[in-house]
Amino acid sequence: QVRLMESGGGSVQAGRSLTLSCVVSGITYNGNNFMGWFRQAPGKEREGVAQINIGIGTIYSDDSVKGRFTISQDIARKTMYLQMNSLKPEDSAMYYCAAGSWNDIRNYGVHKPAGYTSWGQGTQVTVSS
Repeated sequence: QVRLMESGGGSVQAGRSLTLSCVVSGITYNGNNFMGWFRQAPGKEREGVAQINIGIGTIYSDDSVKGRFTISQDIARKTMYLQMNSLKPEDSAMYYCAAGSWNDIRNYGVHKPAGYTSWGQGTQVTVSS
């Protein structure tokens, strides 16, 4: 069973940075498996932020965060990161890490939450202007 736990959220002013971490257990690091960061603001649907093929290392980033957010992983530590720079108030949301296999993800697309079958509890990010 895959388990994920996020940390690193908080309240910051616009323009500042935060780094989120996600520790994972029970996952195999091969090219069939993906992990990703997703976010959900109140009253909005959950949306993809950035994803990574954990076996190959290919990265996918949503247009809204390109150039500001960077996804990475430390396989030895079984940890995925999201470095968030130049934060904006519209980045405020609950941030979730998730994991899934290509067998499911391919039906929806790498950026879509629906293909990911394991989720963390989330960590809140609040950006004030």
